[in-house]
Amino acid sequence: MITLLQREFIVDVALQRAWDHLAKIEQWPSWARHMKKVELQPPGKLGAKSTGVIHLTNGIKSAFRMTEYNPPRNWKWVGPILWLTITYDHRFEAIDNKHTRLAWTVAAEGFGARVLGPLYATIYRRNMEQAIARLIREMNASLANH
Repeated sequence: MITLLQREFIVDVALQRAWDHLAKIEQWPSWARHMKKVELQPPGKLGAKSTGVIHLTNGIKSAFRMTEYNPPRNWKWVGPILWLTITYDHRFEAIDNKHTRLAWTVAAEGFGARVLGPLYATIYRRNMEQAIARLIREMNASLANH
């Protein structure tokens, strides 16, 4: 497996609140605008047996299944893209009772991972950076509303 992207950032909300916000993945299109819709099975709350489909705005669908679920520390899911298996790891770390560090890692394995993986990372990086900026604003604003 090769690491394609790693990104760490801090949000101005407590650990449990950060976890709860991100665990509502059906609401991700509010900040991840490259996503049109997210279908979660079973619907509602993210869990150890969650699977789903992310409908991207470019018409591509990306299926995923949970492989690791450790609330409120991390979750990891995997999904196929072309000949690759992409792993998305979402990690949460309390800095103090008002700030949380989020660390996201995207990795790939499979046929052509060393060639197709960096190409996928180049395309995905821009979407990820824009989504993270919006997520930070959304999470920090949610604190002001409570």
